[in-house]
Amino acid sequence: MTIDHLDPQLVAYYSKFSGVLTNLKDLTEVVGHQEMMRTVGDMTMHLETPYMFVIVGEVKAGKSSFINALLRAETDICKVAPSPMTDTIQQIVYGPEVVEHSISSVLKRISHPEEILKQITIVDTPGTNTVIDHHQEITEQFIPHADLIVFVFEAKNPYRQSAWEFFDYINADWHKNIIFVLQQKDLMNDDDLKVNIKGVSDQARNKGVQDPKVFAVSAKEEKEGKSQSGYQSLRTYIDDKIVQGNAAILKLRNNITTADNINSRIGESIALRNKQYDLDKAFREEIRNTLLEQEEKTNRQIDILTENLIAAYDQITYQKIDDLTEGLSVLSVLKRAFSSIFGGDKGLKVWLEDQARDFELKLNKSLKSKLQDGIVDVSEDIQMMGKMVNAKITTSKTVLKDSDEIFADIAERRAHVLGDLQKSFRNFLEDADNFYDNEMMSTSGSMAPNLAAGGGMAVIGVILSTAINGAVFDITGGILTAVGVLFASVSVGWKRSKVIRQFKEEVKVGREKIREEVTSILKNYTQRISRRIDGNFYQLDNLLKEEEETLKQLNNSNQQIKGTLIELSNQLDNNQ
Repeated sequence: MTIDHLDPQLVAYYSKFSGVLTNLKDLTEVVGHQEMMRTVGDMTMHLETPYMFVIVGEVKAGKSSFINALLRAETDICKVAPSPMTDTIQQIVYGPEVVEHSISSVLKRISHPEEILKQITIVDTPGTNTVIDHHQEITEQFIPHADLIVFVFEAKNPYRQSAWEFFDYINADWHKNIIFVLQQKDLMNDDDLKVNIKGVSDQARNKGVQDPKVFAVSAKEEKEGKSQSGYQSLRTYIDDKIVQGNAAILKLRNNITTADNINSRIGESIALRNKQYDLDKAFREEIRNTLLEQEEKTNRQIDILTENLIAAYDQITYQKIDDLTEGLSVLSVLKRAFSSIFGGDKGLKVWLEDQARDFELKLNKSLKSKLQDGIVDVSEDIQMMGKMVNAKITTSKTVLKDSDEIFADIAERRAHVLGDLQKSFRNFLEDADNFYDNEMMSTSGSMAPNLAAGGGMAVIGVILSTAINGAVFDITGGILTAVGVLFASVSVGWKRSKVIRQFKEEVKVGREKIREEVTSILKNYTQRISRRIDGNFYQLDNLLKEEEETLKQLNNSNQQIKGTLIELSNQLDNNQ
């Protein structure tokens, strides 16, 4: 069929649909589905061919005899024999003379000078229940290009399972126009034939065919010229519905249905892929939020630890200020001086040395105790950060399966990324070097990197305790050094107010340094560990970035094709 002789408006519709096929072929190439690519390519080649009948049915249902009788051929176009003869697809087309030409190992083209073949092409297919290899696969590859499916059954037994299973494939996957033919009706009485006609009609209706068309025919009677052969009603249906100027429109409608079917199947998988992307994106955001929440929780613990250290520090320093204030009073100094002369109490210098040792002892005892308790809580929070992330990795949701018709390779790639993530993250948690921090440990300089080797998350407490001990006691040591200098100056010349004032100033500086350095060391360490944990997700991040761009293109193409097909279908409806 050529379209240049058609109504200009119909030519325009064909041209518009041809553009849709180009876009659909591009989409099938993007998704990489070989069968769909082949189908769309074949649709383009078949677009201007005559209206195509595809004859299907079980072996020995009488398909070849049916075709010969339908075409009123003087000689058999399709061979008829007791054993299965049709081992390839036979495409019967119009030609000035009978010529048989082998197109491929699975397709044979037969030209014949029958007038009806100017309007239609008939395709005879292998039986649905044949034992010959690949027959059903061959037929399934040809079905998408059919404009009308003619299901041929043995009139005596139209209920064979393989035929109806094949019907399910055609009806569910391709939504083709279908008519039913009960061949060899001459072998049955009228009552039994009526039962089987109704049975086929009911079966088709139960499977979703709204108005089944069932014809009972006898190729034998038609060949003998008997009027009761049943072919007249079938030819009338074909002539009224197809031949009389409707073939081009019906063919275009069928092609629109097939194109929409392919695009919808792609759309369903795209929708599933979109859903998987949304789930993975939400999962990734959940990981980020989990890390942020745990980091904030750990920071609150650090603030509590810092305040506890400060409170203990204040209590000891305030008490020591009281001791110094009292011990450096005029009366106390004179009394201690006279007493030391006569061998009684300790002199001022010895007393000050005792005060310094007492101050150091109390600071060490109290701060270490507070530090030890606080580090346990901070360490547990940091470890919980890793454990919670690990738990979320193992429970990530999967909806796009590696059995998906179109995107199985994407699903498999995603599964590999998540599998690698689970494995690498477990290794990350077990490797202590991932929690060792040069920047933090340089504060104390008291812990070598290899000290933590092999401990994984369990060494976080050791690392924190070592680093913070170094920081805190470097600060308190600095205070004690300053206090020692002040105390030494007292032995040279007594100035109580100056000593107390400078002691308070040093205490204040030490207080702020504890707050600043403990907070800074722990919070910066926590943040760096959080970033290291987050860094394990780089493969997933790359996949999500690629998916975002790919899905944007797929969605746009799929929706554009869908919209054009709907528009074209509506235009055909309005044109009739």
